[in-house]
Amino acid sequence: MNVADAMTPREEVVTVELPGTRTDVLEYLQEQSFSSVPVVKSTDEETEYRGLVSRDALIEQPDEDQLVMLMDDVPTTTAETSLEDVAREMVETGARRVPVVDGEFEGILTVTDVIHAIATGDQETDDVVGSYASENVNTTYEGAPLAVAERELYYANVPYTVALDEDGSMSGVLTEVDIIDVARIVEGEEETGNNFPDQDADYSWEGIKGVGSRYLPTRDIEIPNGPVEDFMTDDVVTVTANRSVQEAAQEMISNDVEQIPMVTGEQLAGIVCDIDLLEALYE
Repeated sequence: MNVADAMTPREEVVTVELPGTRTDVLEYLQEQSFSSVPVVKSTDEETEYRGLVSRDALIEQPDEDQLVMLMDDVPTTTAETSLEDVAREMVETGARRVPVVDGEFEGILTVTDVIHAIATGDQETDDVVGSYASENVNTTYEGAPLAVAERELYYANVPYTVALDEDGSMSGVLTEVDIIDVARIVEGEEETGNNFPDQDADYSWEGIKGVGSRYLPTRDIEIPNGPVEDFMTDDVVTVTANRSVQEAAQEMISNDVEQIPMVTGEQLAGIVCDIDLLEALYE
């Protein structure tokens, strides 16, 4: 298969246009389960691709409002590129969405698009998930505050955490999407302090007095204080190591998830992430 066979064409891709603000992107990400949004600039002749704004960028830069300052530089591809070559690049760079650009913006290829091709059998593989699962599982306590779990995801640089109960057993899965769904932007003010030193200070210029404190507007993303168990998915889909990659892809598509815990009996044994299954296309 080529990229053209699996990609989402431009007319079906939701984009944001320059100039724009973070609110445009946040509203979209809260409605959809995507990790980023393409940014375009329309001219009289074509639609130019300019970059991607990810949910990570919104969380990491809460005071930045302009899209042009929030855009990520990610690799692009063309419609004629083989799906195997793009899958390799996605795995190596960690890019979940690769814009398809040939002069102008033609569409986008997502990890989900490739997983769908595997699930339907259009892109064949005979491997089993145990070959691509990771034994390093990000976990948190189900009673931990959601804000703490969000920081754990940030520092671990993964989009999920498996929640454990008091006995250490898996009780649910929390993802970045779950957090974005309940996050909101709040406005505030930050005190800047005196603009000038008092006229009695040894280092002040003669005749200049402190003019008092001033305030600058600030923006932040507020996350509810409730425990992880209030926001996680507790009806967790699981797989075993001998399940086929195609079957795991089918579970991901039908349940709209990006990762599935791997179990041995009732014990958590690893995690199967969608982007890791892409390795089955070129290994």
